[in-house]
Amino acid sequence: MKKSDMDRRQFLKNSAIGVAGIVAVPGIITSCTGGSGQKKLKLEEIEVPEILTKAPDGRPLKAGLIGCGGRGTGAAMNFVSAGDGLTITALGDVFQDKMDECRASLRESGIEVPDDHCFVGFDAYRKVIDSDVDVVLLCTPPAFRPEHFEYAVEKGKHIFAEKPCAVDAVGARRMLQKAKEAQGKGLCVISGTIRRSQRDCIETYRRVAAGMIGEIVSAHVVRFGGKLWHKARQAGWSDMEYMLRNWTNFCWTSGDFIVEQFIHEIDMMTWFLGDRHPVMAQATGGRARRVTGDMFDEISVEYVYDNGRRAHCTSRQIDGCDNEFCVRLYGTKGSTNCFDTIYDLDGNVIWKYPAPAAEDEDQSMAVPNPYVEEHIRLVRAIREGKPLNDMEKHVQSVLIALMGRMSAYTGKFVTWDDVVASKEKLGPETFAFGPVPEVKEEVPVPGVEYTL
Repeated sequence: MKKSDMDRRQFLKNSAIGVAGIVAVPGIITSCTGGSGQKKLKLEEIEVPEILTKAPDGRPLKAGLIGCGGRGTGAAMNFVSAGDGLTITALGDVFQDKMDECRASLRESGIEVPDDHCFVGFDAYRKVIDSDVDVVLLCTPPAFRPEHFEYAVEKGKHIFAEKPCAVDAVGARRMLQKAKEAQGKGLCVISGTIRRSQRDCIETYRRVAAGMIGEIVSAHVVRFGGKLWHKARQAGWSDMEYMLRNWTNFCWTSGDFIVEQFIHEIDMMTWFLGDRHPVMAQATGGRARRVTGDMFDEISVEYVYDNGRRAHCTSRQIDGCDNEFCVRLYGTKGSTNCFDTIYDLDGNVIWKYPAPAAEDEDQSMAVPNPYVEEHIRLVRAIREGKPLNDMEKHVQSVLIALMGRMSAYTGKFVTWDDVVASKEKLGPETFAFGPVPEVKEEVPVPGVEYTL
């Protein structure tokens, strides 16, 4: 067996307290609250989720999938992989072809969803939720998340809500209000911000929260990658069909890529900063190569916090460029990549997550698939009767991303108060195939009038 960077027995002794959900520990990272004098907890006192390889046994759970594209199909597979006694019994989508593709994929895994439990149309979500399911997986483009979430809570269903939960502040407020109702009903809700369910990230977080890099003074966050995909408009497609089949390129359907994709890194940064929100966003952005839709393909934001600290967050989706993914936090004693490594001020590694090599006999510290782990946490919470609800943190991260988008689009500095009170509501008032006159395929121009 290869020698690890640290003794695994000692690591396990100091490891996470087993609880079903993250418990907020305010004031751990004093740089986020603007001062010292707040008690820092010891490593073993910081409560985080216990990571399991499968959900505990319990009553069988049936899930309905709403949104049968690639992301939804993947979430359905992740759910049934989370433990025993889990299955998918209902599907819903606005497109028949997406439904058929999803059913075929599930069938290959031994899951047969009957015809009378497969629903197509803008009201399909209601039919899935109204069917005999215990859990709903909300995986449509995020424009629909608030409406679907509200109905699922009203009907008393446990929920997996894929990120992001909204594309504008109006939708984010709807999510937050209904999340509080879900909490009151004892429903379990988990969102698709995977890093908070990833073992190596969790253990890195604990050490940062315990003060290993000192007080955090700045953050540098980067997500540079190529474009996702686009769909050229086809003959016979209405405005609505074109936008939904090309949803990652329209702001009203996706929130722009800073909300739809960069949310992962923004949420991770926010988590490590003690779930504190910035007070202002100062952003630039533009469009260089995107060929459809009304979005930017590059945005750079500087977030300013109430203690004067700043975080630089930059992202792009342009083919042919150098790519990088990093969430780097700098403190008075060192820095971290937030995933698995902590450095001293000279850049020397002082702690590294002891991930075993594939050939190691001892795999006790292997990192389980976080996409499955989200569902393990959800199923465990349901079966053990210990409600889990992370939507408030998710909404906060969405609002932070929205601050960046709004600042980039307008060329204005956007405050936290601006985004919380924003009346901006994207997209049409009603969802139906046909014209969408409210949305123009035009790129925002910073410096001209734009409603926050």
